[in-house]
Amino acid sequence: MTQKFSMEITETDGNARTGVIHTCRGQIRTPAFMPVGTAATVKAMKPETVRQTGADILLGNTYHLMLRPTAERIHRLGGLHKFMNWDGPILTDSGGFQVMSLAKLRKITEEGVAFQSHIDGKKHMLTPERSMEIQRLLGSNIVMAFDECTPYPATEAETEKSMLMSMRWAKRSYDAFHDGSQHAVNNALFGIVQGGVFENLRRHSVDALKEIDCQGYAVGGLAVGEGQEVMFDVLDYTMPLMLKNKPRYLMGVGKPDDIVGAVERGIDMFDCVLPSRSGRTGQAFTRRGTVNMKNARHTDDPRPLDENCSCPACQNYSRAYLSHLFRSDEILGLMLLTEHNLTYFQDLMAGLRTAISARKLQNFVKEFHEVRALGDIDPL
Repeated sequence: MTQKFSMEITETDGNARTGVIHTCRGQIRTPAFMPVGTAATVKAMKPETVRQTGADILLGNTYHLMLRPTAERIHRLGGLHKFMNWDGPILTDSGGFQVMSLAKLRKITEEGVAFQSHIDGKKHMLTPERSMEIQRLLGSNIVMAFDECTPYPATEAETEKSMLMSMRWAKRSYDAFHDGSQHAVNNALFGIVQGGVFENLRRHSVDALKEIDCQGYAVGGLAVGEGQEVMFDVLDYTMPLMLKNKPRYLMGVGKPDDIVGAVERGIDMFDCVLPSRSGRTGQAFTRRGTVNMKNARHTDDPRPLDENCSCPACQNYSRAYLSHLFRSDEILGLMLLTEHNLTYFQDLMAGLRTAISARKLQNFVKEFHEVRALGDIDPL
């Protein structure tokens, strides 16, 4: 029998939770970090290598895949899982954020968003119904409702107008997702809470999504320039409004200290391009903070990047060699550092899960910040 979508919370520590999300494609251990596979690939990584870092789920991108190679082509070729050789769960975003940020020209109406492709200038229309169709064709296991990404900063009136549009689109997304499709039986639709930095609007958005009764909820419109303190304030008043038995996903986050703080507040799922994008530019995440492998101080350093890390970059190569790869523009440097960063993020999530299970989260958080405050050790 195919596993229906559900969430099992196994332990709590304060507002933080750990558990398992059950999907028809396997289990997702929470708190979870989803590597971003924008165009059906996590850049510089093979899918089996991504799995080895500890990832249970990947994120795919509706906007990019609808333009190239198209959702219809991926469907004909057996769906996104087969196309990219990933047998675990896949979450796809709705495409709204990329339309707002990448499309050359766009016009938002009640129907949806008309836009020109950033690739070839061709005209497209993305509506809640079309977004659901694309994500069904891809075979996504967690489908995101189509929403309007409110710009930041925005006035309360502008934010309210945008949020109300997103809630109407969420209802249309729900209706289209459940419109006689077998795909909806085994998979899940997540609504997206909007409302900017305004508590009353966030409350209104949560209430509207509760009426729709999605299988999970995302918090959108954060990590867009508002700063960590404001982001945490929004989570502090938004999280208690949410249903406790459904997954909570903070979209586009983020930095390790953002993740730790959000887990403390009850978030279950995260995604961000940061570990892979940083890996391609020479920035490594370690327990003592970030390290720039292009800096000259690493050129004669025989030590591993992080002696506590089990990834190949740390087990088999020196800082001097990694520095050489980046200073020589060698592709291997991008591959090794991306794998290292993704391993670091998955190790962080595993540590959070273990700490919550043992009800020792505050000890973990205290040590996390103390070690990061030490900074990277000077070269020998």
